[in-house]
Amino acid sequence: MSERYKVVDNTVPTFITMTTVGWVDLFIRRRYHDILNESLAYCIENKGLTVHAYVYMTNHIHLIVSSQDKELSDIVRDFKKFTSKRLIEAIQDQGESRSEWMLKKFQFEAKRSGRAENYKLWQDGFHPVILDTKQKREQRVRYIHYNPVDAGFVQNERDWLNSSYLAYEEEDPLLNIEVSPLW
Repeated sequence: MSERYKVVDNTVPTFITMTTVGWVDLFIRRRYHDILNESLAYCIENKGLTVHAYVYMTNHIHLIVSSQDKELSDIVRDFKKFTSKRLIEAIQDQGESRSEWMLKKFQFEAKRSGRAENYKLWQDGFHPVILDTKQKREQRVRYIHYNPVDAGFVQNERDWLNSSYLAYEEEDPLLNIEVSPLW
């Protein structure tokens, strides 16, 4: 792995992306967003994660994160492992109309990769990019918040519910996770 894709300094805000295998559009239901929110909140509370910006798209999530205490790679590993289990359980238990197809896809990816026992939900890695200048931080925050507009899901960043945009625009008590804006 090149230096470009390693977390060099956990204390510096770092842009990361986590993508579902096969770009499966999993995150289209509120219950899946809730699992992501609860898991990030747990990492904030118990693992020392700071979330500076985020967006949940249908098949991937972007975060700008840092940690004063623990290795970001360890936190991300634990987050992906835990959310994989919880998301698979939700797919199995909640009457998901696409459950059979998704579970077969995630089983296939586990067998193909040999990196998971039963199901593989997340692609390997998270491609961290250190944001060591104000210009880099501002560019990535704008990118994260504009992502749903660019994808054609909404016309304005403020209309996408699963993003930290409102935390930057104004303090919004409806946000489910604690965001520490970069400015």
